[in-house]
Amino acid sequence: MAHHYIPFANSEKDWPLVNSLYPQAAGCRITLQSVKKAGTQKLPSPKLWLDAEVDGLRSLEVFTSEDDSYRAYRQYVLQFENSRKIADPQFQADPDRNDVAGFVNAVLKAAVDAVPNLAWLSVPQLPYTADLGTKRINKMLAELTSEWKSAKRRPVQLILPVIFDKQRGQTDKKADRDKRVRQAVNCFEASGADGVWIVDSTLDDQEGIGGFENERFPRLIEFHEQLTAKLPPGTKTVAGPYWGLNLVLWARGAVRCPAVGVGRSYRYYVAGRQPKSAKSRVALAPLKRLAVCSPELKTWLHQTLGDLRRNDPVYDDFATLLKKFDVFQTKDRARLQVAEFYRDWLNKLESVPPSSTALTLYQDFSSAFVLGKKLKRPIPSEDVKDPARIAKQLMVNCL
Repeated sequence: MAHHYIPFANSEKDWPLVNSLYPQAAGCRITLQSVKKAGTQKLPSPKLWLDAEVDGLRSLEVFTSEDDSYRAYRQYVLQFENSRKIADPQFQADPDRNDVAGFVNAVLKAAVDAVPNLAWLSVPQLPYTADLGTKRINKMLAELTSEWKSAKRRPVQLILPVIFDKQRGQTDKKADRDKRVRQAVNCFEASGADGVWIVDSTLDDQEGIGGFENERFPRLIEFHEQLTAKLPPGTKTVAGPYWGLNLVLWARGAVRCPAVGVGRSYRYYVAGRQPKSAKSRVALAPLKRLAVCSPELKTWLHQTLGDLRRNDPVYDDFATLLKKFDVFQTKDRARLQVAEFYRDWLNKLESVPPSSTALTLYQDFSSAFVLGKKLKRPIPSEDVKDPARIAKQLMVNCL
């Protein structure tokens, strides 16, 4: 069976999980940083999409900050000619074509030299800004990528990243969405790309914020639908990674491929500033959400099982999680549990005809919402305590 999803393997530690759980994925996005660190001996088995992560050059902060999180990335990008200029807002507003060409050629050469058998390669792009400050340089980066491909006669296909790093002024208002659609289409045409990857790096769709279901999610869906309508038929479109909105966009036909985490990273962070090490989380399968793996959650599972009848369809799911709970205190085992749940969820959604995917996903979230309302007992977590909220916010946007 042909799969549609694309795992995002953010480091070489993700590669074994991709090979064991997602070997038949439509593709796998890997980073040039991880390849340079780990080599190519055990690369993921799906078709490879290599991203050089130049979006971290959105500002000079990467070169001026003393924050430890920037050090490895700073050392990495300094290999690319003119990388410091690319990060300068003044240069972004009025870029020199020769300087940008030197950068583009260095990035793309490093990518194809590192992994010669690539299926896809990201067009170098900076995140979109509310003030359109990167509009001009992104267009130039796209044009020069097209020139590089023509000159080198590379068979690799190109994916254009469309990365938002601010919520306001990007997709929340129609006028802003229209501008971003035009910008994305212009860069797509200039680059000669074969696909587009869209992600809002400020969005964690598991935060359960009040405006998600009626404002933020619908606006982002509208952006995807507008952009897809402007692209040639058959264009590869990718959304995410998110926890559930990526699946909603795919089920609705707004994109062809949902980007997915590999047991973690169900949101996207602009390159460079890595998030602090997250706490272990486990998937609460009947609720279609994650929760922090803590002693308090173990108590919650005990109490929840006491509230449920043994013949309840979700009883065994919670009972199995409780039985194995102590094993999930280690991050690797917890991560495997999440990755396996998500793999099974994807397989279920792909087992139905495409015309039924949205309804199936709606039913999944609807069942989780009804169960969450029934349980009432707050989940003891630093995340969303309401068992029903995350499912509700995604459910109402499925159809």
